[in-house]
Amino acid sequence: MRVHVVDHPLVAHKLTVLRDKNTQSPTFRQLVDELVTLLAYEATRDVATEPYEVETPVATTIGTHFAHPRPIVVPILRAGLGMLEGMTRLLPTAEVGFLGMLRDEETLEAVTYANRLPDDLTGRQCFLLDPMLATGGTLVAAIEYLLEKGARDVTAVCLLAAPEGLRAVENTVGHRADVTVVVAAVDERLDEKAYIVPGLGDAGDRLYGIV
Repeated sequence: MRVHVVDHPLVAHKLTVLRDKNTQSPTFRQLVDELVTLLAYEATRDVATEPYEVETPVATTIGTHFAHPRPIVVPILRAGLGMLEGMTRLLPTAEVGFLGMLRDEETLEAVTYANRLPDDLTGRQCFLLDPMLATGGTLVAAIEYLLEKGARDVTAVCLLAAPEGLRAVENTVGHRADVTVVVAAVDERLDEKAYIVPGLGDAGDRLYGIV
């Protein structure tokens, strides 16, 4: 498993504003969108391409375009939905699937309540979107789900990760597929309630409010 922490002043600045408890939902949503676009630039560095002949106004040349099958972007609902536009801005031709997962607050295990994905993901590059990689339970369950459908190339894009969550992903699925985690920062630890410290709170609640 590879972990890529995007070290860039714009990423650090936007993340700092996201951490601020006084940042309101409209600003929070906009910054998540902007930050994910920056993370997506790094996450797609190895996206599959193939040669493509193009005719310019003065000559013919060989460029590149996305290879087939097209990549698929999979936000983990509900918080991952706030990352979708920022990701598809750089991958507008990608297909979009959805996984509805939530964490049982007592067992801390992920529970799947909805999915909308192709039956066969063989040969597809999959990009999972989940703001917070805390215990790793949700992301592990999501990757397992993709692997069951034939995926072998999975990149997770997260705003923040905890060391405990990264270890869980690596120990559980990191050796079974080509897994990459792209994050804006790896924080210190988890607290007793499995929240990332210092973190930024509950990303879903800060994106959409408490419902």
